[in-house]
Amino acid sequence: MAKQPSSFFATTAVDHAVAGLGAGVVTTLCLNPLDLIKVKFQVDTGAPTGGVGKQIFHALRDIQQSQGWKGLYRGISPNIAGNASSWGLYFLFYNMLKKQAAGGDINQPLSAAQYLICSAEASAVTAVITNPLWLVRVRMFATTKDSPHAYRGLWDGLTSIAKTDGVAGLFRGTTLALVGVSNGAIQFMAYEKMKAWGFDQKRKRVERAGKTYNQELDKLSNLAYSTMSISSKFIASAATYPYQVVRSRIQNNAQQELFPDISTTIMRTWKQEGLRGFYRGLGTSLIRVLPGNCITFVVYENLAWLLRTSAARRDAR
Repeated sequence: MAKQPSSFFATTAVDHAVAGLGAGVVTTLCLNPLDLIKVKFQVDTGAPTGGVGKQIFHALRDIQQSQGWKGLYRGISPNIAGNASSWGLYFLFYNMLKKQAAGGDINQPLSAAQYLICSAEASAVTAVITNPLWLVRVRMFATTKDSPHAYRGLWDGLTSIAKTDGVAGLFRGTTLALVGVSNGAIQFMAYEKMKAWGFDQKRKRVERAGKTYNQELDKLSNLAYSTMSISSKFIASAATYPYQVVRSRIQNNAQQELFPDISTTIMRTWKQEGLRGFYRGLGTSLIRVLPGNCITFVVYENLAWLLRTSAARRDAR
């Protein structure tokens, strides 16, 4: 077995978890307003008017005019909690599963099927654990602070749901969240294969130049990470987006009479809005998700590299 990379914290999986958590925080702080209007578009059942850019501009303007700049960051606490914990937990479980699949050798590349399975398993565990955070996020995004029974924050949302619907109510929409693991699985399978190809090409360039490939060089450019993250996310989003619309509608407590369960939501959306209804907010989602993925993966990869190289220099001393 080849020498394993040094870890800054207890294990390399924890290093990746910290890098993922940091990336989730940075991304959410940058893009909370787009998350907000994406959910508003998803739960809206009226006929959309104008192009995507115009809809986004008008939605942001209306929120700012009616609620101030602070209104664009409504739901920021559950959004940060959800994104940071999701990315942190995901990368923790994902790297643990990859190491197990590789027989303990984290240098060992896996097959596309193995990446798909590891990603799906990590996504499923993360989705169940973080579902209450996403539930509060959707409900805060779908309301204003002056709405009846509006949540004042993350803790108020969690306790309110537990009081009115019981602990089981915190996991409303979990089934659809588990369906959504296919999104992450498809994305990471594609991303890992693209990244492996990128590193292989870089090693060849370094060797052709007569240099030694080492841990300091074991990083691609930010442009490469951005391109790979956008490409892989676009593929995954196009294939799995409809479940997000169904999930948002089920989790929105203002629409529980219209959309009480998965089958009713699917049938009613299809009957009233057709196929287009299942892609509500897709334009906004892509505008949010694609740059969001760039930020997340660039921050994550750089933090992971920083922790890895810092640990190697520490161990060398």
